[in-house]
Amino acid sequence: MQSYMIQKGQFTIKGANEKTIFGDTTYDDKNTNNGTIIFVHGFKGFKDWGAHNLIAEWFAKNGYRYVKFNLSHSGVTAQNLNDVTDMEAFAENTFSKELFDVDQVVDYVSSTYRSSPIYLIGHSRGGGLSIIKAANDARISKLITWSSIADFSSLWKKEQEEEWVKTGKIYVENARTKEKMPLNSTLLDDFNKHEDEFNILNAAKRISIPWLILHGDDDVNVKFSVAQQLAQKQLSAKIQKIEGANHVYGASHPYKEVKLPVHFQQVVEKTLQFIT
Repeated sequence: MQSYMIQKGQFTIKGANEKTIFGDTTYDDKNTNNGTIIFVHGFKGFKDWGAHNLIAEWFAKNGYRYVKFNLSHSGVTAQNLNDVTDMEAFAENTFSKELFDVDQVVDYVSSTYRSSPIYLIGHSRGGGLSIIKAANDARISKLITWSSIADFSSLWKKEQEEEWVKTGKIYVENARTKEKMPLNSTLLDDFNKHEDEFNILNAAKRISIPWLILHGDDDVNVKFSVAQQLAQKQLSAKIQKIEGANHVYGASHPYKEVKLPVHFQQVVEKTLQFIT
């Protein structure tokens, strides 16, 4: 029986607008031969949400270094890593800031673990960010998207835009806490200003590395047809349906189980198969 010594190290680096990015690296101190995975969380998500720590340990047991981090404007603070509490930071978020953060983390990983291949995993909105990153950065060896969006503007309703511009703010609901979370109109301005640059489907066409698209067919947040849309833009991508899975593959927050949900177990196994 192989014995694992799973270690976890914390790191902080500078993110957008001088805000701090809090990250952690999970690894087996006897084996990190297989490379480094960087995980990018989704909208209203964070690195310690749900089953993310179990997933990190699972990949570490399989010989990977697993790096996850909170985007600098995720609204998660050093004092409370288990919830979105800094609504001011959350409101000030933009896609430019998020892409800057992802770039900072890739810089950190590639300079810290020089010869290690980098595999990028993005969930939901993090999938969109990862597609854009992978299309533009030769340091990424393989891309894996879990329940990815195909358009950043799908995160709000078109009819909200008028009010958003007029009042400078809209609110989105946190389904778990029912809290109304503010988004400043700078997010919309930033999106409109960089519409071509932030076009996920156009970026998908330019992916030249191996790409695995995983998506549940019972995802009510981002329909399975979105995964098909992405796959149609990049015919060399591999798409796999997770039968009966929802947007978070059966996880919830807080997640108290010691084993991964069945659907998430399928996701990590398919991901591992793809990067091995």
